[in-house]
Amino acid sequence: MQAPRPTSPDAEGRCGAGAAAHPGAATHPEIGGPFDAGATTHARRSSLEWPAPAGVGQVVLVGAGPGDPGLITVAGQRLLTEADVVVADRLAGTALLRDLPARVQVIDVGKCPGNHPVPQEVINQLLVDHARAGHRVVRLKGGDPFLFGRGGEEVAACREAGVPVAVVPGVTSAFAVPAEVGIPVTHRGLARGVTVVSGHEDPDHEALVRLGGTLVVLMGVTRLPQLVDGLLQHGLAPGTPVAILESGWTGLSRVTRARADEIVGTAERREVHAPAVIVIGEVAALAEERMAARAEEGPALP
Repeated sequence: MQAPRPTSPDAEGRCGAGAAAHPGAATHPEIGGPFDAGATTHARRSSLEWPAPAGVGQVVLVGAGPGDPGLITVAGQRLLTEADVVVADRLAGTALLRDLPARVQVIDVGKCPGNHPVPQEVINQLLVDHARAGHRVVRLKGGDPFLFGRGGEEVAACREAGVPVAVVPGVTSAFAVPAEVGIPVTHRGLARGVTVVSGHEDPDHEALVRLGGTLVVLMGVTRLPQLVDGLLQHGLAPGTPVAILESGWTGLSRVTRARADEIVGTAERREVHAPAVIVIGEVAALAEERMAARAEEGPALP
């Protein structure tokens, strides 16, 4: 009697007989193989691997996470050590770069607030040029490459140039930095949703207030007065808790908390500076007391 054919996990981790056994299975119009309308089947190599065989120039965008080098994913760390060239951001973690093999070429394209020494178009071309030279290139970015990291533009540039490209996501500071100090961005009874916005843009204040829940602002220190004033003018309660979290996961974390109608003055007195994550909403009041107690003293407890 023939032994039963072993099953394998599907795209969501369930065990089954494969995509063809599912009632909704069909033929993918591009890759020709069976796929389930409720799942995704990839014909190419895993996104956690290099997108092309060895010897072919290629690019992988890797999210380094925020601050602590231990927050990079296992896949991201492995690809980093296998790279020929690493194109790194300012917030991508110097500790990760120090541990690289000596053969790896590191190119610093870091940007500071108000100072972008290497334009994005030049960064895009660097990735393409090094890949075309046959190199395995890691584009190391702080946090997650696709959350205000311009990762989409870099992927598009590689695709347009015919360069194999993949993305390994990272832990985003929008959620991880609040978590470090005990702030859950969603919490039953306080916040059923979370909105993440860039502080570089002028948002729709009325829409943000109407959405409710938690508002997380990245890169918002410079425009904090305009942001808060706009929210208050469009109905944000003056007593809404706000927390500004500086230098998350670096050992130099600092928490500044105040009501919405007092946070700008408090931030000015404390000389708050980037990088920082701003949390607006009831959950901001949940920052651990040990962190708030040390806020006036300097670095947070480990």
